[in-house]
Amino acid sequence: MRIRFFAAATTAGALAVLAAVPAHATEYSSALKIKGVQYDAPGRDSNNCATGNTKDEYLTIKNYSSHTTVNLKGYVVKDKAGNRFTFSKNHYLQPGDYVKLRGGHGTDSDAKNVVYRQNCNFIWNNDKDTIYVYKPSGAGADSHAYTKSGNDPDGNGYITFHG
Repeated sequence: MRIRFFAAATTAGALAVLAAVPAHATEYSSALKIKGVQYDAPGRDSNNCATGNTKDEYLTIKNYSSHTTVNLKGYVVKDKAGNRFTFSKNHYLQPGDYVKLRGGHGTDSDAKNVVYRQNCNFIWNNDKDTIYVYKPSGAGADSHAYTKSGNDPDGNGYITFHG
C-alpha cells in the first residue's frame, strides 16, 4: 500500500511542498511495476526440483501503461542478497498485461503469462527481503522491501504492492 502526504504553504511568495513516501517503496517513472509477490510458497519449503514447491513462489510484474508494450528482454529482477534473474528472451507485455516469474523449471509462455527462473532454489526470504526490478539500461524500474509481520497481515505469504 502506498501512502502519500502532501502539504503546501505559502510564505513570502515562496511555495514549499512536503512529500512523504514510505521508506519501503521507491517510486520510479516506469510502466513496469511489481504487482505482488508470493514470497512464501504454501506448504513446507522444498527446493527439490522433482517434488519441491519452488514453482509456487512467484513475482507478478505488470505493465501499467495504457498504450505502450514493454519487452522484458534484458530486465533484471534481484533480491537484497544479490540473487538475480535476467529475462534473456523476448517476452512482450501489452498494456495492462502481467507476467508471473516463477521458481523451478518449466516452459515459458506468453499465452500463460509465465516465465520460469529455471532454478529450484527459493529467491525470496520468508521473513523479510527487498525486491528490485531494473531496466535493461540498469536504471531502476521498481523496488519494494517487505517484512512478513509488517506487510502480510493475513499471513498467506502473498503481498500486493500495486493493485
